[in-house]
Amino acid sequence: MIISLIFVGISALVSYVLRSKFKKYSEVGTSSGLTGHEIAEKMLRDNGIYDVKVVQGEGFLSDHYNPATKTVNLSPDVYGTASVAAAAVAAHECGHAVQHATAYPWLTMRSKLVPVVQVSSYLVQIVLVVGILMVQAFPQLLLGGIILFGITTLFSVITLPVEFDASNRALKWLDSAGITYKQEHDMAKDALKWAALTYVVAAVSSLVILLRYIMIYLGASRRD
Repeated sequence: MIISLIFVGISALVSYVLRSKFKKYSEVGTSSGLTGHEIAEKMLRDNGIYDVKVVQGEGFLSDHYNPATKTVNLSPDVYGTASVAAAAVAAHECGHAVQHATAYPWLTMRSKLVPVVQVSSYLVQIVLVVGILMVQAFPQLLLGGIILFGITTLFSVITLPVEFDASNRALKWLDSAGITYKQEHDMAKDALKWAALTYVVAAVSSLVILLRYIMIYLGASRRD
């Protein structure tokens, strides 16, 4: 419980800083004057991608790339805004589209895990709670919960190289395409760094909690 609360606090702090950075850099225009939508369209074309659509979604920082529908979904604050924040986010999501088009191994692996993670995420909490309560009588149930939680943890870890690579692709293209210059580029890099930290915190938190469940299981096994 204490470990979980610590990571909840860290996650909340990182999310707060990320939102603050996004708000700050949303007020800084880019030299190119292109909106997030225009930047996304240009990055896709520059990478020879013509079968991906750029659409406006809903919600704050709800931006994502959907490989199933081949759409780059940009939030209203990104889609129609010509700012450093919008440029960074739009290019990052297009980075995922480029990964998909080039069969980036880590993205391919993560996509294959999605159906399994959806099932394990639905069952894991119930199995773990019951498994801990019945650990002395039926430790195999807790082991099953650990395996399910391990799958979700693996997904979190695999997500890291996917996100970092998308940001690297975005920053490199923003520079080469002349969308952002020195100071703007540094701001875009800072915004994407804090976005990536949310995934780092989630992955580390999941690993630590997984280790705790393993220790509980091993402790019960030794007592048997």
